[in-house]
Amino acid sequence: AQCFEFPLPCYSSPISFSFINHLVDFSYVGIDAILEQMRRKAMKQGFELNIMVVGQSGLGKSTLMNTLFKSKVSRKSVLATSQEKIPKTIEIKSISHDIEEKGVRMKLTVIDTPGFGDQINNENCWQPIMKFINDQYEAYLQEEININRKKRIPDSRVHCCIYFIPPTGHCLRPLDVEFMKRLSKVVNIVPVIAKADTLTLEERDFFKKKIREELRSNGIDVYPQKEFDEDAEDRMINEKIREMIPFAVVGSDQEYQVNGRRLLGRKTKWGTIEVENIAHCEFAYLRDLLIRTHMQNIKDITSSIHYEMYRVRRLNESNTAVTQANGIPEHHLSAHEM
Repeated sequence: AQCFEFPLPCYSSPISFSFINHLVDFSYVGIDAILEQMRRKAMKQGFELNIMVVGQSGLGKSTLMNTLFKSKVSRKSVLATSQEKIPKTIEIKSISHDIEEKGVRMKLTVIDTPGFGDQINNENCWQPIMKFINDQYEAYLQEEININRKKRIPDSRVHCCIYFIPPTGHCLRPLDVEFMKRLSKVVNIVPVIAKADTLTLEERDFFKKKIREELRSNGIDVYPQKEFDEDAEDRMINEKIREMIPFAVVGSDQEYQVNGRRLLGRKTKWGTIEVENIAHCEFAYLRDLLIRTHMQNIKDITSSIHYEMYRVRRLNESNTAVTQANGIPEHHLSAHEM
């Protein structure tokens, strides 16, 4: 019998190499290659993340953002003035950065709310923030319903709101309850206890427990929301996070050498508070939630839940307005649609 040998052609693309590797496996189809295709597409496009920070002045909002991303990303760091006065009304200010790590590009936008909670009368001080969040949904909706819409719609929607609670050690203020109660319906809220190093461990644990009780009693559903758990595995992971909320955090962009290690921390006469040491504070848990484990889920819930609710409401309002303009009673339309 004559034996024929067919030399394999020379391939240069990674997909071809994958094909060669599986020539010996007759049952291989190649469905798993979709993951690599998705990864390559995502790497080309890059990612967007929009984080809002809310809390009164002096709670370390700018420092915490710089600590989270290990760079000067906060508005104050970039646009610092020698004497920044507390504004008489709430101002919404945002600043964007292009961050790259190991070939992954991300456009990070930090939205600051100077003036929140700093006035004698803080009644309705949540309204400008609510309006800003809804304005971003509206801008996205208008882009979406355009006849000639962009291939990729710029996403300025607020994906997450970090709410800074003062470290009083007692209970939530009426302002905290009112803000989170209203805003949790339109955005993912992650509450944190600011400057947690001012509390003892016992005070911190008592304060965290008290806050969780108040959130439950006031029907405030912070991220990760129980109703959006996708499966049993998600529920188990998220339940552990819910038991830790609010995160007691310390921020610092100062580097120190401790036992030959470089670390971010705050130096006191009692020693150095290590920001990323879970025995000292819960910053590492917050960072993991926002960046390493739940970033995509936070964006998905913004898009599929919060934005979707806004979109449905707005389109219903538009349909009602058109119906009334045409002189058709609303109950006739409802009967027809049914």
